[in-house]
Formats: sequence, structure tokens, C-alpha cells
Amino acid sequence: MHGAQMIAFNMQGYGKSLWLMHGMFRANGGCGYLKKPDFLLEKGPNNEVFDPKRKLPVTKTLKVKVYLGDGWRLDFSHTHFDSYSPPDFYTKVYIVGVPADAAKRKTKIIEDNWSPAWNEEFTFPLTVPELALLRVEVQEYDMSDKDDFGGQTCLPVLDLRPGIRSVPLHDKKGEKLKNVRLLMGFQFV
Repeated sequence: MHGAQMIAFNMQGYGKSLWLMHGMFRANGGCGYLKKPDFLLEKGPNNEVFDPKRKLPVTKTLKVKVYLGDGWRLDFSHTHFDSYSPPDFYTKVYIVGVPADAAKRKTKIIEDNWSPAWNEEFTFPLTVPELALLRVEVQEYDMSDKDDFGGQTCLPVLDLRPGIRSVPLHDKKGEKLKNVRLLMGFQFV
């Protein structure tokens, strides 16, 4: 509750843990410093500290609309996902945060299309939006094998600005893909 806490990350590989860390530190311009929310620094009226498992009321509701995606045909070879047909993309949308806020939604699969248009909206009630991250992952459906990775991003919920946004996707190492983008809409209610 007092002083500066520092953490050294020693990532041994790529994957969801690294993506979440990148997402959390995208706040504040990616400088690596985040100020703790006030409720983590203060004690309650009965000298209690914040308990992430305690039942809390919903303070914000985030609506996320996944409109469309584009750019894969520019960043990947035409046979990268499927040898004989265009890819079959779908998008997974996650909220990562306190246990009460954790959620996962998935769009329908758009078959044989390098520029899929999903036009699907998801609603996420949030109890602690200060600690929530929006994680987005695009996969290419493969009927006979493991689905292929098409890109990902992770963003702090409180840094999302309402409106329609072009969201760049990143590869498994967290490096931005040159052309791949999702068109997404964000709204707080």
C-alpha cells in the first residue's frame, strides 16, 4: 500500500501471458509504468483492502461491435491458411480482469473470404473496469486440423474511446502486422 512496487518480467515464450502484459502496458503510451487505481491504494471504512473475488455492482457496460477485418492477403501468402481456398476467419473477444468480469464471445465463421464482415455486437457488464483488458484474437477455422492464428491485440478497457476504430492486429510475438486491421466499434453504457 506504500512505496513503489516494481516487477521484472522474464518471458520464456510467446502467447497469451505476453499479449496480456503488452495490453496492460499499452496504457500510458507503452512506457512500462502504470499508476495503481486509487481503490488499490486505500483501505475501506472498516480497514479492509480490495478483494477481487467479492461480489461488486456493475459500474460500466462495454459494447463491442466487430465489423470487419482486412489486410491478411497483403501480409500472408495466398496458401498460408488454406492451400486451395480463401481463409475462413472468426474472431474471439475476451474480457480479462477480476473473476466477475471475465467473459468470452465468438463471432460466426465467415467462409472463403480474405476480408470478412462479421457485423456482430457483444455486451460486457464490468464491475472493475479499471483492471479489465479487452483481448481480441482472429483465428482461421480449419475443419481437419488446429485452427490457424490470424492476429491478436489486447487493450486496456479504460483506454478505449467510444466510436468506430481501426484496430491493428499483432503476431504471436506481439509485433504489429503491417496491414491487418479490424474495424471495431466501442460504446460505454
